[in-house]
Amino acid sequence: MSSNLEEQKKRLKEEIDKLRYEMKVELPRRIQEAREYGDLKENAEYHAARERQGFVKARIAQLSHQLSTMSDIDISNLETDSVDLGSLVMVKDLDTDEIIEFSIVPTSEVNPSEGKISLSSPIGRALHKKAPGDEVHVQIPAGTKKFFIENLVTIHGKEFTT
Repeated sequence: MSSNLEEQKKRLKEEIDKLRYEMKVELPRRIQEAREYGDLKENAEYHAARERQGFVKARIAQLSHQLSTMSDIDISNLETDSVDLGSLVMVKDLDTDEIIEFSIVPTSEVNPSEGKISLSSPIGRALHKKAPGDEVHVQIPAGTKKFFIENLVTIHGKEFTT
């Protein structure tokens, strides 16, 4: 999982570099070409390029913040034998016997439909510092969910099973 964190950082850097190129090279050229068409009030190409410029600027800021946050993570401070940031956890829902996989990710990457949860979510809080063989109870709006931790792979690449 440690390499997964490095891979995510690499992808962020690549996207930032691509957007910076677009911001500094492609968009100024598009804006200049659009200006040459004349009246800027009714110039759709000009307005589209300026709008894209604003979006790209905001996206660069967002990705740079995300990269900075990821760079601040010191994996040596993360749990080596229980659930923590970067863990991949397989749990069994004790009510339905369904096996569910959760990836514990930074809050900026949360996507519950993909099983990506943060430690600040109710399930993340319940799983934090737990290990395979542990049973956890999670209070959700629909009631209490009971999970049994079947398998764990930590950010350090260590795998534990029941």
